[in-house]
Amino acid sequence: MITRKSRHEINLMKTAGSIVAEVHELMKELVKPGISTLELDEKAEKLIRDNKALPAFKGYRGFPGSICASVNEQVVHGIPSNDIILQQGDIISVDVGAIYKGLVGDAAVTLPVGQISEELKQLLRVTQEALYAAIEQVRAGNRLYDTVSATVEDKANEYGYGIVKNYGGHGIGRNMHEEPFVYNFRPGVPGPELKPGMAICIEPMFNLGIGTVHTESDKWTVVTDDGKPSAHFEHTILVTDSEPLILTQVN
Repeated sequence: MITRKSRHEINLMKTAGSIVAEVHELMKELVKPGISTLELDEKAEKLIRDNKALPAFKGYRGFPGSICASVNEQVVHGIPSNDIILQQGDIISVDVGAIYKGLVGDAAVTLPVGQISEELKQLLRVTQEALYAAIEQVRAGNRLYDTVSATVEDKANEYGYGIVKNYGGHGIGRNMHEEPFVYNFRPGVPGPELKPGMAICIEPMFNLGIGTVHTESDKWTVVTDDGKPSAHFEHTILVTDSEPLILTQVN
C-alpha cells in the first residue's frame, strides 16, 4: 500500500532530509585522494548522530556501515572499509540515510576523486541530469512509470549508457523502503498515479558499459559485470499540489 504523509510526518521528513543533505555537503569536502571509505563512514555517522538522528543504513538487514560507499565499478551497497583508499581519478557513490523521530530521508551522489576523465565527468553529469529531469515529472496526476521511469530510461538511451535494472527507487516514510518501487526504465505498465503527500526516492544508476550487475562474495557490494564504472544519484521527493519538493537538499 502506498501511504500519503501527514503534515507532521512531512515536517519530520524535511528534517531527516536536511541532515542527509548536510552529510553530503561534508562528503564533498572530505572526498579526496588518500582518504579511506571507513573514515568517510565514521564522519557521516558522527554528523547524523550529532543532529539527534540515527543512521538508517547501519544494521539494516545486517549492513555494517552508516553509508554505502561504492567506488568505480561498484554500483551500490559498497561496505566502508579502512582498506579502501580513494585514488586520484576514482569516482565514489555515497548513499546516505537518516532517521529523525521515526521518519527517513535518503539520498545519494557520485563524487569525483580529484581530477577525473572527461568520460567519467559526462557519466556523472548525465546521471544527475536524469535525476532532475525525472524529479520534474513528480506531479499529482502523473503515472509513475509512464513519466518518472520513462524519463530516466530516455536519458540513459540518449547517451548509450547501461541502465541498472535490478535496483531502483522506492517509496519512503516511516520505513526506508516502502511502496511503490520506482523503476529506472519503462516496465510495461503505467504505474500508480502520483498523489499529494506521497514521498518517493528516485535513483538512476547508469553504467559506462552494459547494464547487468552481480553481487560480490560479501553479499552486499553490487558491481558491473564488465567492470566499467557506474554512477548513482538520488533524492527524496514529495508529491505536492504543485511543484515537486526535494526533501534531501540544503535549505
